[in-house]
Amino acid sequence: MSFNPAFSRLSAEIGMGLTGFGVFFLFFGMLLFFDKALLAIGNVLFVAGLSFVIGLERTFRFFFQKHKVKATGFFLGGVLVVLIGWPLIGMVLEIYGFFLLFRGFFPVVVGFIRRIPVLGSLLNLPGINIVGHSHL
Repeated sequence: MSFNPAFSRLSAEIGMGLTGFGVFFLFFGMLLFFDKALLAIGNVLFVAGLSFVIGLERTFRFFFQKHKVKATGFFLGGVLVVLIGWPLIGMVLEIYGFFLLFRGFFPVVVGFIRRIPVLGSLLNLPGINIVGHSHL
């Protein structure tokens, strides 16, 4: 099977849209006192979007590395608990798993945010500056 860059770009664009909607639904579901339906939709969209952005094979490789088994268990377990109907417990598990899974990316994100004009100056405020430079 040959590589088609147009399909890859389209898949990544769809994935970014799905991930964005997933984050929106998760945030909105938490704002509405952990609404089960919104959190479930957000979880499904976020995981599907991630799969579209980086591909199914790379998604499985990312989640099921030996050193990330605990983090994946917490994250996917949290998704399952939310889908079962216990949103508060599920979101706590998910957030912990998300932190463990993506903590290597946080310094990159903070460095990127520091270059954005208004947000960069906010990150350089005295109390926040210490947190921004801490190593996770």
